Amino acid sequence: MTLQLPVDQIDVYVLTNPEALYRTSSYYDELHVTNTVVRVRSQDTYGVGGAISWTEGGVDVALGNAIRHVAPSILGKDAVNREALYKIMANRCASMIPLSVAPLDIALWDLTAKAADLPLYQLLGGAKRSIPAYASTPFFFTIDEYLEKVAEYLDAGYRAIKFHTWCIPDKDLVLVDEMAKAFGDRDVTWMLDVEGRYDRTEALRVGKRLQELGYLWFEAPLGDSDLEGYQWLRRKLDIEIIPAGNEILSGGLIAQGISREAWDHLRVDATLAGGITGTRHIMSLAKAHGMQVELQSWGYSLSQAANLSLMLGMGNCRFFEQALPIEPMEYAATNPLRIDEEGNIVASDTPGLGVDMDWERVEREALFSYSLTERDL
Repeated sequence: MTLQLPVDQIDVYVLTNPEALYRTSSYYDELHVTNTVVRVRSQDTYGVGGAISWTEGGVDVALGNAIRHVAPSILGKDAVNREALYKIMANRCASMIPLSVAPLDIALWDLTAKAADLPLYQLLGGAKRSIPAYASTPFFFTIDEYLEKVAEYLDAGYRAIKFHTWCIPDKDLVLVDEMAKAFGDRDVTWMLDVEGRYDRTEALRVGKRLQELGYLWFEAPLGDSDLEGYQWLRRKLDIEIIPAGNEILSGGLIAQGISREAWDHLRVDATLAGGITGTRHIMSLAKAHGMQVELQSWGYSLSQAANLSLMLGMGNCRFFEQALPIEPMEYAATNPLRIDEEGNIVASDTPGLGVDMDWERVEREALFSYSLTERDL
């Protein structure tokens, strides 16, 4: 019998945890992290997806409003036909595409996996069941804070650390040298993310030092769009170079970067790049070129789960990014993701994403919400 899942209703909720305030460089004020949650209903079941936005100065409701202009295009259609629905949504005359497509697409995949009684990572291919996690630090104001927190992260079981820093070369170099002095005898994988804030000369200077210290990768040394700069930098360094993954989100533009040999590996986020479907296309492109896609999973639990499903399903990703502190990102979620004693994230056997929401709390605490049915068209 053919599986059919007509989309009957779409619910959209904009939420935030007042404690989800993060800094990722000295250039930013505290970032408010907003969680835009979508529930796609079909008959007696539903799928859920979420996407984050991070903004200075307050909560972001733009994404929730943008989804209002994309969601009607899939009402009444069969959720099983996800590629067809993705094409419909991605070609709407609406704002914030592909971001406004992402939570809808993720919810369609969650819905289909639940109906098939499969964890989503298995529906996506089931390449592996677990993945090492790295502790993704916030920005701290002092070296002493970094030293204290890194010790805590290592004691908690993380075996890889990625720094968010001042993004000022002189200060960042002091940090990596102090970390080497304090933890150089530990078996730790290190990465540095400087949010695209360096110029080419600064990136080369810091990259050479990271090479000497054995860092695995240098993330976002330049702005994502500076393909010539990345190409130049890669030719001068042996350390792996990857982009931030926040700006170049289409397969066509990424293909241009690959052809220029701009990066060693790719980086995107499923909640930015059009959801599971759009990111799956990018990961397949990378796989054809022998490249990893080091997915972002920095965000609330639903965003984490979507990216994790792709990591495990597709297989060409080496690490799960765990934003710390972790507790604010677990807001209103059930079954959030935590590392095991080996420092790994292990897949849930629950059908779908493996993460759901406390819907009573969502309904109660949403900053705004709306529902759409075919009657509203």
